[in-house]
Amino acid sequence: MKNIVLFGPPGAGKGTQSAHIVQNFGLIHLSTGDIFRDNIKGGTDLGNLAKGFMDRGELVPDEVTIQMLESEASKRTGKGYIFDGFPRTPAQAVALDSFLASKGQQIDAMIALEVPEAELRTRLAGRAETSGRPDDANPDVIQNRIDVYHSETAPVAEHYRSQNKYKGVDGLGGIEEIFERIAVVVAALSETA
Repeated sequence: MKNIVLFGPPGAGKGTQSAHIVQNFGLIHLSTGDIFRDNIKGGTDLGNLAKGFMDRGELVPDEVTIQMLESEASKRTGKGYIFDGFPRTPAQAVALDSFLASKGQQIDAMIALEVPEAELRTRLAGRAETSGRPDDANPDVIQNRIDVYHSETAPVAEHYRSQNKYKGVDGLGGIEEIFERIAVVVAALSETA
């Protein structure tokens, strides 16, 4: 099994690239954003709680996110997982390591999409036109999401750097071009298995 964290700021293309990784490498996609949105749409208690944080561009608290992700991961098995949007804090990274260790697994790599901030704002504003997501339409919320990423989420990269698992990938260019860069990293992980 290969377990990968696909990492990057809002608008880096994690969801798009996750779909390509799933299709080409057979990993199970676990997106906290998708799981939260499903709960919001379903009107669950978790969804209602998460919605308030998400609408403000803030992170959902660690304990809620961890419990939800562990529950979802326990329902699905396969060749490995691609974690999209998780972990978002160093505490979540530690919790994920512990959860996987309890199953005799680990994170094999953090693939980080590296995209300049100006490009992120452009992408998010463009996505708002097609996604219907209110958090993509408001420039203040977009900036808050980027600021929260830098202050609270970016430090997660250090967790994986310290384990020699950080793999930075240029996130600029066409979707296929970016995926080719990612595929090289994933293929190299398979060769070291």
